[in-house]
Amino acid sequence: MPEAYIVSATRTAGGKREGRMSGWHPVDLAAAVLDQAVARAGVAPDAVDDVIMGCVSQVGEQGMHFGRNAVLASTLPQSVPAVTIDRQCGSSQQAVHFAAQAVMSGTQDIVIAAGAESMSRVAMGSTGRWARQATPGSPTSPGLARKYPETIFSQFTGAEMIAEKWNLGRADLDAYALASHQRAIRATDSGAFADEVLRLEIQTETGRDYHDTDEGIRRDATLDSIGSVRTISENGRITAANASQICDGAAAVMVASEAAVKAHGLTPLARIHNLTVTAGDPVIMLEEPLFATDRALKRAGMTIDDIDLFEVNEAFAPVPLAWLKHTGADPERLNVNGGAIALGHPLGGSGAKLMTTLVHALRARGKRFGLQTMCEGGGIANVTIIEAL
Repeated sequence: MPEAYIVSATRTAGGKREGRMSGWHPVDLAAAVLDQAVARAGVAPDAVDDVIMGCVSQVGEQGMHFGRNAVLASTLPQSVPAVTIDRQCGSSQQAVHFAAQAVMSGTQDIVIAAGAESMSRVAMGSTGRWARQATPGSPTSPGLARKYPETIFSQFTGAEMIAEKWNLGRADLDAYALASHQRAIRATDSGAFADEVLRLEIQTETGRDYHDTDEGIRRDATLDSIGSVRTISENGRITAANASQICDGAAAVMVASEAAVKAHGLTPLARIHNLTVTAGDPVIMLEEPLFATDRALKRAGMTIDDIDLFEVNEAFAPVPLAWLKHTGADPERLNVNGGAIALGHPLGGSGAKLMTTLVHALRARGKRFGLQTMCEGGGIANVTIIEAL
């Protein structure tokens, strides 16, 4: 089967809600990473065959074909098509899958997989609120209600269910959250993110400045401060401190065929080794990365010990902790530069963001194989295995 190569990968630094990046229109934010992906690869903009853009809240400033608007706002020619996809938190990881599949099928040669979300400007849940206002009704059909009677599909409920099922106490979750901040601090201070982050110009009260540092990292975090945060539900274990942060951000990964690599003189950073997506229980919802990882490793003919680094999205602390228990993976290989608890989770942008970090982390450490997975609304999970080159 033809190979698919990652030839550039970049992300913005995460911005806190109403923070330094909130002045960027999400279309322009997405356009910025598209431009950077092209510039880093060193390819002519008109050589791009397609753009696949992940975005969850496709309404307001992220509505009306967000991906196409990003292309039109970028330096890419208007002849480059685009599509906008929603696989919830895995939207831009799925974008990477679609891009790789297009390249491996031989139908396209250079595809940019990207994702963006400005959660300051288009709040989480905006799509549902807009739909209810514009058109009365519910996305829960009579058929769906019959299969899942009196069921509320909630990620918060799912996170609590995972914590209960896998015997993860509040102290476990808080300790993991603190470790995420500590890893992110070390990565930032050591310059681990320098090669992956796109430096963005921003407007401040005193003039123009640049944003190139993840804004959500809490350098003063302690177990006491994290433990003092109130739980989201009464008698629960999940808090805002042991869950992912609301974030503004974007990322882009360029995927190219072997023929394109040769024709354009591109430098492969990694090879796509395996693409897997599975679905399971939509109620506990966030547990599917555990079983998707099993399937991906089996299909790839690998074991968990063959993987050098893991990126498991920290939507909620129980997810990576349950994943560690289930897989038996080495925790020292997991989210080595911190995760969404410290760095933020810009929904549709997170898949490409994690892939960017994984590619750069593997290469910086001289490691070979990396695995990325993330939980997604509806009980779905993507798994991508890459080989650094």
